[in-house]
Parts: sequence; structure tokens; C-alpha cells
Amino acid sequence: MARVPSSAWAAVGLVGGYAVARWTKKRPLGGVVLGAAGFAAGREWHKRGGVPAAAGLGALYLAGFAGAHPLAKKVGAWPAVLGATAVVATTAWAVADRG
Repeated sequence: MARVPSSAWAAVGLVGGYAVARWTKKRPLGGVVLGAAGFAAGREWHKRGGVPAAAGLGALYLAGFAGAHPLAKKVGAWPAVLGATAVVATTAWAVADRG
């Protein structure tokens, strides 16, 4: 089976989590998507870069999630989520996926 890049897992978690929460109107369900994809990304980060990469990228993933909330008040929800996702996924690719 082909390996799914950690940057893709991070993007699925952030965009998918928001989309599920918004369209189902059930925030906990979005949190499940966010957490499951974050866990999958974290496993890849740990495999590729050890504890330092996993810790740093995990912190960035959580910061992207948290930071999108206040940013959404200024630029709108989707632009905030997509911007945070771009930063997290690009960094994950550079640190763990570029190979």
C-alpha cells in the first residue's frame, strides 16, 4: 500500500475537520476528523523525523487549528482555514515528506 504523505493528512485534518463541523453542524464530529487525521500525520512525522519533528509539527498543526479561529473574524472562515492549512501542509512537506 502506498504511503500517504503527512502533509496530505494534515490538510485532510484541517480542511476536512472544518468542513464536517460546518456541514453537519456537529463540532465534535469535526473534532474527530481533526484528531484522527492529526494522529495519522503525527505517526508519519515521528517515522520521518523522530520526536523533534513530531512535536514541532504537532504544535504547528494545533496552532493552525487554533489560529484559524481569530483569523476567520478578519478574512472569513474558509480563507482562514485554507491559509492555516497551506502553512501547516507546506511545512510538513518540507520537514517530513520531501525525502
